[in-house]
Amino acid sequence: MSMMEIYKPTQGRNTRMVTFVSVIGIVIIGAYVLSEKLVGTNIYIQFGIPTGIVIGVAVLMFWFVNRVKSADFLIATEGEMKKVSWSSRKEVIGSTKVVIVTAFILASLLFTTDLLFTFLFHKFGIMSGS
Repeated sequence: MSMMEIYKPTQGRNTRMVTFVSVIGIVIIGAYVLSEKLVGTNIYIQFGIPTGIVIGVAVLMFWFVNRVKSADFLIATEGEMKKVSWSSRKEVIGSTKVVIVTAFILASLLFTTDLLFTFLFHKFGIMSGS
């Protein structure tokens, strides 16, 4: 398989595309920051080096997402994601409310216990007032 050949082009297309675009997006942000750091240098250096990095990483990522092992992993990942039973918005909101209420109840219990122990420690002279 050559470097620029797409391995199993009809499978795992979405996962490969999202992986590629995500990495390139991060690299573009980094290249922008680098070009800002190179202000005051030669214009070819200021824009050439970041552009070269973006192009280099794009070629490397294209190769990576189409490598046999990587592509098979991404294809399998997409297949597993299609099997996931995603919760509805109503279920997520209900579960979030339960978690928030439980966290407040536990925080209240811990606060009350802390006050109780502080009172008892002061009463028995274990802890002096500050």
